[in-house]
Amino acid sequence: MEEVKGILRLTVKKGTNLAVRDRASGTSDPYVVATLDHQKTKTKVVRDECNPVWDDVLTLAIKDPKVPIQLTVYDKDTLSQDDNLGTANVDVNPYVECLEMRADLHELPVGSKLETVEPNEHNHLAEESFIIWNKDVITQDMVLRLRNVETGEIEVHIEISPIENHRLIL
Repeated sequence: MEEVKGILRLTVKKGTNLAVRDRASGTSDPYVVATLDHQKTKTKVVRDECNPVWDDVLTLAIKDPKVPIQLTVYDKDTLSQDDNLGTANVDVNPYVECLEMRADLHELPVGSKLETVEPNEHNHLAEESFIIWNKDVITQDMVLRLRNVETGEIEVHIEISPIENHRLIL
């Protein structure tokens, strides 16, 4: 049993310039799978679109700050295995560090920047992004550049709620 450090709500907003895998239509049928530890959840499939809008909210529990969130974009196929359209990782550790400051956060005004996150081998950001204090939750908006594919980015919003006054054990 592992202690949960926080609840993560990941809004997968949209994809941009995703790779074409359905040659006949010149598009793809993309969806995103989010994995954290042994948890896995996914968005809906958007048909015939290389610039999909999902606006799906996925919920995961943060247990181990060393394990990144892995986002994998797939092209849904009916008669064969789904094609991989790229992956992107998000480092969870900066959020856990911010959650550990939570006693001090309530004194901050809404919209305060807690940390700047730079693109690196652990965070596949397209550009720097900020972790923001936003009324009892920590948020971050980011664009992730997909790896292991010729083109594509996904835009996500992360919101993390601390577990207050007790520890949730899963």
